[in-house]
Amino acid sequence: MGNPTRWVTETGAEHSQWYVDRFRQLAAEGADLAGEARLLDTLVPPGSRILDAGCGTGRVGAELARRGHTVVGVDADPVLIHAARTDHQTPRWLVADLAELDLAAAGESEPFDAAVLAGNVLAFVAAGTEGTVLRRVAAHLRPDGVVAVGFGTDRGYRLTDFDADVVGAGLRVEHRFATWDLRPWRDDADFLVGILRRV
Repeated sequence: MGNPTRWVTETGAEHSQWYVDRFRQLAAEGADLAGEARLLDTLVPPGSRILDAGCGTGRVGAELARRGHTVVGVDADPVLIHAARTDHQTPRWLVADLAELDLAAAGESEPFDAAVLAGNVLAFVAAGTEGTVLRRVAAHLRPDGVVAVGFGTDRGYRLTDFDADVVGAGLRVEHRFATWDLRPWRDDADFLVGILRRV
């Protein structure tokens, strides 16, 4: 794969297993881990084909699959993909760099109705590849496909750069919120949820 992601360079070798253990514990405690999936489920027809880009341990994609969608999850971290495959058998989970995403080469040539990038994905890809990631994700969508993306606004990826990258990827911003449960956007919000549409 290409340049190391910030997930690798900024968090350390043991962080992936800590992350797996943390979300397994939260699930065991009954925490609500399905907010992003609930939102995306409202944006697409039943039985949609959804790309979980930067899927991590698979919590979002697995919930979407439980809601009847066909899900393919992709993450660059093999530890997280192993956890996703162990904990959630229904979706297809693949190790791949989002900046080099080519799912047709993995036998997934059918376009997707939607994509989701939850959990600060754009803040953890290799620095400078955010626009490339958005372009590669958009290239896997059908015309008019939707993308739901969220990231902390204090993570080093500026909103002006995000807006330019959205346009460069052939997408447009339809809605901007401050949380996954659709609290109104404000300029001092510390988190952005963007609903994008392929042009």
